[in-house]
This record gives sequence, C-alpha cells and structure tokens, in this order.
Amino acid sequence: MAGSFLKQVEQDGVQFVSLQFTDVMGTIKSVTIPVGRLEDALTEGVWFDGSSIQGFARIYESDLVLMPDVDTYRVLPWSAPGRRRARIICDVHGAGGEPSLHVPRQVLKRALARAGAMGYTFNVGPELEFFLFKREGEPNNDHPTRPVPHDVGGYFDFSPRDEAQQVRSEIILALEALGMQVESSHHEVATGQHEIDFRYADALTSADNAVTFKYTVRGVAASHGLYASFMPKPIFGVNGSGMHTHQSLFDEEGTNLFYDDDDEHKLTRLAYSFIAGQLEHARALSAVLAPTVNSYKRLTPGYEAPAYICWAQLNRSSLIRVPALGMETSATRVELRCPDPSTNPYLAFAVMLAAGLDGIERNLVPPPPVNEDVYHFDQCDLEERAIGTLPGTLAEALDALEDDEVIQEALGPSITDTFLRAKRAEWGEYRIQVTDWELERYLMGA
Repeated sequence: MAGSFLKQVEQDGVQFVSLQFTDVMGTIKSVTIPVGRLEDALTEGVWFDGSSIQGFARIYESDLVLMPDVDTYRVLPWSAPGRRRARIICDVHGAGGEPSLHVPRQVLKRALARAGAMGYTFNVGPELEFFLFKREGEPNNDHPTRPVPHDVGGYFDFSPRDEAQQVRSEIILALEALGMQVESSHHEVATGQHEIDFRYADALTSADNAVTFKYTVRGVAASHGLYASFMPKPIFGVNGSGMHTHQSLFDEEGTNLFYDDDDEHKLTRLAYSFIAGQLEHARALSAVLAPTVNSYKRLTPGYEAPAYICWAQLNRSSLIRVPALGMETSATRVELRCPDPSTNPYLAFAVMLAAGLDGIERNLVPPPPVNEDVYHFDQCDLEERAIGTLPGTLAEALDALEDDEVIQEALGPSITDTFLRAKRAEWGEYRIQVTDWELERYLMGA
C-alpha cells in the first residue's frame, strides 16, 4: 500500500507535503515536509509540540505525533509547477501511540464508531454559505469601516459577465481538482453572498471536505484580490451565512434507514427519534454549531435562520426541515438549519450524531410538525404548541452546554473544558466592548 501510494506521489511531481489538522476551534494547522520525508512520516509519524496548540496537551505531556491519513491525499491545484505541493489530513496520536482524545477529528471518529457498533453509517451534506468582499482601500461611503460586498447580485441572479460567477467557477474547478464532487453553485440572498454545494458523504469525509472547502474558497478569492468570509453575520439587515446540514443514517447494506414509503412524511420511526433527539438537545448543540458571539446575530427571525425549536416538512422557519423527496428514496434526509460555517465540522457532526442517537436509544417521539411560518407566532402560540427557543446569545448557549451531559460526553471532558473556557473568555471580552451602536444611541443623550 505504502509503495503504490509513494509511487503515485512521485508521478504527481509533488515536492512538498503539508500535513494538516485542526485545533479545537477549527483553525487549520499545518507542518510542511519535503517529499523525501513522506515515507518515514507514513510509518513513524511527525512529532510536534502539542502544548502550543489550543486544547491539545498540557506542557508535561506535550509530545504528540501526526499520523497521515493517505485517503486524504490531494495535490493542491494552485501550487506552482516545480514546487508542487500536496496536502494530507492527519490524525494525532500521543507519545504511546494511542489516538489523542484532545483532537476534533478523533472526537468524530469516536462518535462514528459508536454509530457503527449500532449498525449505522452517518451521512451528511453540509451547505456552506460565504461572502466575497473587496479588499481594503475600496471604501464603503456610508460606513467606511464596514466591508464592501464584491457584487450587487441577489438570490439565483446570473450574468455571463458577472465577476462573482467567474470566481465561483474557479472555486468549483479547484474543488473538483481536490477530488470533491460539486453539485451546484449560486448567488445567495444578500449582496456578495454565495453558496457552493458538494455531494454528501460519510461524516468523516464530509468534515474533511468542509475544512478543505473553506481554505480553497479563501485561496481562490485572494487570487482575485478579494477576501472570503465565513462570518455568520457580517452585514446588518441582510441574511447571514449558514451551514445547513443534511443528515441520514444508512445500514451496512447501503439502505437508507430514514425512508418509509407508508409514512405520511416518508420517515421511519428511527428518523422520528433522531429528530426528537436533536430537538431535545438543540440548545446545547447551539454552543458547538453556532460557536461565536456573532452567530447569534444570525439566529434571529426574518432572515431564513431558525430561532425556534420545532420541525416541519419544507418549512424553512423551523429548526429541522424534511426536504421534499423525489424519485430517489436513498435521498431521504433531515436538514438541521442552525449550524453556521464558523463551527468546527468535526465537532459539529459528532454532537449532531450524539443527539440523534440519544433520541434513538431513548425511543423519543418528536412533537407534531409545525408547517406554518413560526416567525409570525406570538408568545401565546409558542406556549400553546410548547415550542422552545434557541439561545439568544453565546453565553446562553454555553450555559445549556454545561447542563447537557450527552453533548459533553460526545465532546469528551478535555475538549469540553477547553471549549467552554475559550468561549467564556470570548463572551467576556465581547461583553465589555463599547460598540458603534452604543455610541450612536447613547453618547449625546445619556
């Protein structure tokens, strides 16, 4: 196996290999080795100081080793001939050779192993939205300190001469060169906002793809003199960017365990319990799936982002939506709409799966679907139907996470502690800021 793999690397003309992983917050970390060191890296790994990576190890247990996952080998299409570079995503092991419990990819692997022991394969299809902004130096005359969208298009707008369309096309070509199957791309609702969807896969592959997607979009944007942002709500008064995630469970024979032709919604009892589990843990899930202060500027009524804990078929104001089913029964799935692209996809898919499996193990039954526009409900309507709300701030979400043993167990004690400490600090720093809104509202009148 190693011999044929190394021969492929040689045929690709690769001179350098970037060994990649993410920290707890989802930031990509990388160390580059010359291709001549790759054979040793495959067998012995590459050692590094884990204490310098947030949440990875304490100073007295800092020696960690990167073990390349050769299935993730890809040649980076933007690397220059003569200095051809590839990337390999790595697992992280401790000094004794055991997989590290401090690492997000291992958290997801552990969750998938649990599902596998129950006979399930967890497939997901994330939809990452993003903005393209002009670089600094091109002023916004109304708000000089705010970002300037790259275009003025709207939802599904198209023009053959549209620069944004050209950028999206280059991103698609780069993604396909990296082995990802792109299904569609389009302009989103807000000016400068876009979406490119890639084909669903098992959760680990999809998490790897989501990480690859983000730095590919940023790299292609930079080559056009733009910057790409996955910030959930960069512009006030318009739609924010989500990471709606489609989910399904398959058995070992490849049968979709969510499909039942005899059911009104074409869902099995298993699917209903999976939905119920995610509804039950929705508030704690929010801390991981919408992990920034800014995330909760997106999760407000009126901008196609969920604020209420309910499910429905087709209704985009609900937290969980059951998309319309065509002729392909294997496409039966449920869509969770609260995640945003600032999340760490490894942790996101792990906790989503944990919540769904908890619903299955406890045989939970979801409340009736809510097919009306929940944004128009008043408080009496919400109370009558027992519809809860997602957290309104990061602080509320962190409180919910601290009270949820199922989600904490999915993350593991080390990552739970690191995540909570880092995010409490983020909230504390934000809480004492004096914003432009406050100055405009209170400076002269207080």
